[in-house]
Amino acid sequence: MNIQWSGLTPRVSRQAAGWLAIFGSAFFFYLATLTIRWAAPHVTIGSAYFVFARFLLGFSVVSVTMILQKKRLQPKKYHYLIGRTLANTFAVFCFYKAVEMGSLAEANILNMTYPLFVALFCWFFLRGQRDLVSMITVAVAFVGIWLILAPGEIEPSLANLWGLCSGVTAAAAIIYLNISRRYHDSQTILFYMFGLGTILMLIFFHDALFMPNLEELFFLLSCSVAGVLGQYLLTYGFLYVSAVEGSIISSSRILLAALLGPLLVADPALTIAGWCGALLIFSANATLALRKI
Repeated sequence: MNIQWSGLTPRVSRQAAGWLAIFGSAFFFYLATLTIRWAAPHVTIGSAYFVFARFLLGFSVVSVTMILQKKRLQPKKYHYLIGRTLANTFAVFCFYKAVEMGSLAEANILNMTYPLFVALFCWFFLRGQRDLVSMITVAVAFVGIWLILAPGEIEPSLANLWGLCSGVTAAAAIIYLNISRRYHDSQTILFYMFGLGTILMLIFFHDALFMPNLEELFFLLSCSVAGVLGQYLLTYGFLYVSAVEGSIISSSRILLAALLGPLLVADPALTIAGWCGALLIFSANATLALRKI
């Protein structure tokens, strides 16, 4: 009996650590967007600068880590690395733009629609992964998306369209990531993602960049640290939990955003329609994850 428990305890503790890490990643991704909203009354920093700062810090952390571990880059399929970078950079920019222009809760909820679009893309492009139940789930979730986008209105707001766009492009980034992992280790993927992302933001948004003062630097660093920490916690957590558990726990950001937005940044509370939409999207994400068992 003692032998069984001695083997079980480390396994349970590793799983618990994985759960906490993934929930922590959801919290820190939310905290990054929260920092953008907290910064607005004090400094004038565009969403592009926050994205640039996040990628620059991420690139620095990955580079230092690889130097300390004496690891070398092993790129093999450059088009997958570039595809991942382009999709991820656009997804983060759209996400931060949605936070800058609209409701923090709605931006986070719409960003978390990416599992639905992954399922949708797989239906159209991967015949072997077509699943009727998954498509019905996605169809129900799109009702939730509409309830978030324009409850009671004819046209959705521009901010929510940015949020939905972040979900679509994040889905493309996830697909590229899954394919790229067949050929590259995590550090190589992160190096190119952060490095090329930094260069892209510098090329296309150099006019939005400037030498920050101490207060501006504080908000830029706070947002970047939260975003990079969320990325690393997510990577660590998936070492110890299944993809199903991880997907469901990651979707907890939907509920975090819906509950905390009105309390922390005085966002208007979600309407009943908005809550129904959020719960439909969360339930659809959980259902799609469970279908992978």
